[in-house]
Amino acid sequence: MVNVTTPIKAESRDLNFFYSTGTKALKGINMPLYENKITALIGPSGCGKSTFLRCFNRMHDLYPGNKYQGEIIMHPDNTNILDQGVDPIEVRMRISMVFQKPNPFPKSIYENVAYGLRVRGESNKRIMDDKVEEALKGAALWNEVKDRLHDLAFNLSGGQQQRLCIARALATDPEIMLFDEPTSALDPIATANIEELMSELRGKLTILVVTHNMQQAARVSDYTAYMYLGELIEYGDTDKIFTNPTRKETEDYITGKFG
Repeated sequence: MVNVTTPIKAESRDLNFFYSTGTKALKGINMPLYENKITALIGPSGCGKSTFLRCFNRMHDLYPGNKYQGEIIMHPDNTNILDQGVDPIEVRMRISMVFQKPNPFPKSIYENVAYGLRVRGESNKRIMDDKVEEALKGAALWNEVKDRLHDLAFNLSGGQQQRLCIARALATDPEIMLFDEPTSALDPIATANIEELMSELRGKLTILVVTHNMQQAARVSDYTAYMYLGELIEYGDTDKIFTNPTRKETEDYITGKFG
């Protein structure tokens, strides 16, 4: 059973989402994200996992005609981040995102990490240097790049580039981090590094991760949500979802009978 003593960091309330084509991609989703925990979203391709994830930092605002209904409440301040009066840029400072493929900017390692700080208006070099170092240490990359901060980010390996993207996301001190299949483009060693890093980051922030890899969900997450056709079918403690799910649909998916 979900631990009721763990504070909720954010929650979706009756969340519906429509693409500009009119397709209803999410159907009345109610789901909490517990503070300093990792929640994994699993389910077959096209079931709404990434669509749901991207509602949390209003990525869908970037395309005209997309429409949200319902609420995503951030705690403890009770802000509905889908409210029209809430600036999406501010939302993205509080809730940062790491994508499926590493996407460093065509800039130096240093400038990649400093990017969000500059957007926020920071110009003090000492503060920037400290924050860049802190973020790179947080992403377990500092020792590998501290002597080459002004090299192009593209010179890093794939796994290092993904950790750089994590450092860039960490630099603005987010409260929640979204990971959209963060290891699907990486080799097993780089994947293990990212999983270990996610486990460490849980001490500082709340994580929501989309993964197609059920073993990964079982390894890294505290809670798991199974989605199908835009609906939340089952949500609960990861161990319970994987060993004793309540719904037959969840069991069929996890045992490979479906999906």
